[in-house]
Amino acid sequence: MGEFSVCERVQVGKGTRIMHHVNIYDCRIGDNCKIACFVEIQRGVVIGNNCKVEAFAFIPSGVEIADDVFIGPHVAFTNDRVPRATGDWEITKTVVKKGASIGANCTVVCGVTIGENALIAAGSVVTRDVPNNALVMGCPGRIKGYICACKNHLDVKSDSKKENRIICSKCKREIRINPK
Repeated sequence: MGEFSVCERVQVGKGTRIMHHVNIYDCRIGDNCKIACFVEIQRGVVIGNNCKVEAFAFIPSGVEIADDVFIGPHVAFTNDRVPRATGDWEITKTVVKKGASIGANCTVVCGVTIGENALIAAGSVVTRDVPNNALVMGCPGRIKGYICACKNHLDVKSDSKKENRIICSKCKREIRINPK
């Protein structure tokens, strides 16, 4: 482990690597994670197993990250819908589900859920819930397609409002796509 600041009541799982200049406070980080340089993880954050959090990510109180999640460099989560310099924070929960990937320089506005295996493209701004397996791009983030956990793009009509069951042509997994 590198130079970093760890406050009391931090739980770090077996096999987790924490690089230099990381600040973590009263949070839980699972097994076999990698936390890169200059990351801040605030009080009450929960990070699952096998996650990668890249350099300069900011993860404030109210964020829950499931297993197998990638958080790219310079990703910023928010945790108060109407922040002010004075007064207490009103923390709003944000959830990132298993296998999701959030690209470099993304902003995730509080109060959203990012679905399983969703992929948020670099530079996107997430302002609303992201369904499982969705590929989201832009500012504000919009669904541009769907992707399997194996990284294969799925052939789904993005204008469809109904649930679809798709078989991935690469890994043969059955995936339920619910665009709502």
